[in-house]
Amino acid sequence: MFAKLLLVGAALLPGVALAGHAEEDWPEPIKEYYTGQVLFDRLEISRTDEEKNAAVWDMMAWYGGDYHRVVFKSEGENIQDDGKPTHLESAELMYGYLVSAFWSLQVGIGTRGELSSDSSMENYAVVSFMGLAPYWFEMDNSLMLNEEGDVQFVSETEYEWQLTQTSYLQPRVELTANLTESEEYQRQSGFSNLRVGLRYRHEFSREFAPYIGVYWNSALGNTADRLEHMDQDTTETGWVIGARVWF
Repeated sequence: MFAKLLLVGAALLPGVALAGHAEEDWPEPIKEYYTGQVLFDRLEISRTDEEKNAAVWDMMAWYGGDYHRVVFKSEGENIQDDGKPTHLESAELMYGYLVSAFWSLQVGIGTRGELSSDSSMENYAVVSFMGLAPYWFEMDNSLMLNEEGDVQFVSETEYEWQLTQTSYLQPRVELTANLTESEEYQRQSGFSNLRVGLRYRHEFSREFAPYIGVYWNSALGNTADRLEHMDQDTTETGWVIGARVWF
């Protein structure tokens, strides 16, 4: 037995010796390369409890390497037959840096508002902390500061519960808080909105996965009080049908 161990050690010694004398100018085993992706996490039609239909999108595109990336995010909706233009919830161009194995820090600029010729868009700076929390919760936390000094925080959390090899159940929570009050954009200070959704998704391929789901949306705090004062609804429920697409 001892002789066998000596033979194994003798066989490993040349490799150990060679590994200890690697030259500094030798090439890396894996060279850095750049790639990208366009992902529509939500591309859907929703119908509310008031029988209103809306087309909704939520997408992210990025290009770069492991640590440095250019990131573009956009969300918005168009309520059908209401006579109003498409509402752009956000369009953000950012630089992303991988700060750990599962988290990326993103810094950039954004704009939002009604997409019409006579509307005034709200421009802002944004800092996002995006990644995978313990127990596989996907999070995207954003802090926004507009030109008037108004500050808003938005946190989005998703979790994918794998039912089979190709089907998933995905709960989603979005919480919005206004750190300051804004008269110009009619935003009240404090927690302002909570949206909870649940989707069932089936993958026909990795790149195309249709889904169905439901959601519940509620105004909070001072925002809810203001809507009640204006005799407007503070809650909304509905169902969605759409697809998750990436390329």
